[in-house]
Order: sequence, then C-alpha cells, then structure tokens
Amino acid sequence: MKIIFHGHSCLELQLKEDTLFIDPFITGNPSAKITKDDIKKCDYIILTHGHADHYGDTDFLAKKFDATVLATFELAVYIAKKGIKTHELNLGGGFNFPFGRVKLTLAHHSSSTPDGTYVGEPAGVVVTADEKTIYHAGDTSLFEGMKIIGDTNKIDYAFLPIGDNYTMGIDDAVKATELLNPEYVVPVHYNTFDLIKADVEQFKRKVESIGKKCLIVKPGESIDC
Repeated sequence: MKIIFHGHSCLELQLKEDTLFIDPFITGNPSAKITKDDIKKCDYIILTHGHADHYGDTDFLAKKFDATVLATFELAVYIAKKGIKTHELNLGGGFNFPFGRVKLTLAHHSSSTPDGTYVGEPAGVVVTADEKTIYHAGDTSLFEGMKIIGDTNKIDYAFLPIGDNYTMGIDDAVKATELLNPEYVVPVHYNTFDLIKADVEQFKRKVESIGKKCLIVKPGESIDC
C-alpha cells in the first residue's frame, strides 16, 4: 500500500489492484499539489461526511472513472441520484470489497453537502487492505469510543485532525492517539486555512512524549507501507 497525502484530509490509497480516495478535496484546496485532472486512476471513493472540504471532487472523479462511492446511507442516496455508483454503509457497519474491508465508525461532527442538503451522520473509517489497517477519523471531536476502535483494530496508521475550531485540537488529538494506540499517527486537517492553523511540530513532540510515533507528511508526500 502506498498512501499519498494531498493536503487537508485527502488521502489516495494505491493498493495492489485498486486506487481509493478518501475525502477527495483537490479543487479549491490550497495545499494540494495536484489538480483533479492529474489523477489517472480512481476505483473507489470513501467519504467521511458531506462538507465541501471533504466531498470535494467526488462527482468529477466518480463520473470520469466510473468509481464507486462508499458513504453513509443518506449521503450515498444523495450521490446516487446523480447517476453515480454507490455502496451504502452506516455507522458500525462494514463490508468486504475486492480490495479489502471498509468499516465506518462514529465521528462527532455534522454532515451536509455543498448545496446545504442534510445527509445524516458523519463517520470515521477503518480500511483494512494489503495487510495494513488505517483509520481516518474524518472531522471529529475527541470521544471515549476511540478506545474501542483501538481495542478492536490493530491500527497501523491513524490519520487525525489537529486543526481545532471545527475538530480536535492538538491536545485532544494527543489523547485520541493514546486511546487508539496506533503504530503511527499522522496529523491532518490543519493549516489549510487560517482558522485551523496548528503547530504540527508541537503535536509531534507531545505524541512522542507519551511514547507514540508521529509521522508528519507534507502535501504531495507519501507513505510506503
């Protein structure tokens, strides 16, 4: 598995056979180093919620590559009305796809689409593929259930928001790292806009002070795992 960070909360997962995007916010993302037209392959899109900075280029990519969008029930129904292939999931539910398993987890946030349509609850996501497990928290506050997520999954990489204001800030994300107990934590959802500026080096120091490993991945950089 190769994980490419495209800034904000957008991940590209290049697997043995398939390419997945999580929250494909490329257009309008000032930290992205690519454009939507640079993307050459997209088989699946996973959405944590409907906000514009996560929904992003979903419609464009799904139609261009005939990709399947995985999302909570209400969000998937909204997308399916556009003639896009979807797979409906819901919180606590998982499904075994050809590439591996996807399970949605709780996330404490909100969810509406760029046009203001309410689309149910937000989610985090656990993806298990190519013998690795990643957890993308989506946009969320700190919550005790993260311990259950950590206890029931051997997480290799946890992608956690640290930008505060809309999501967890640094201290809450450090506590989330403790509860999740991943092999590595990777900070996301920070410094894209002024409202979510955060000192990522401070986050790294605090994570390491509790004996955990932190990877700072800059937009355009990747993790080979």
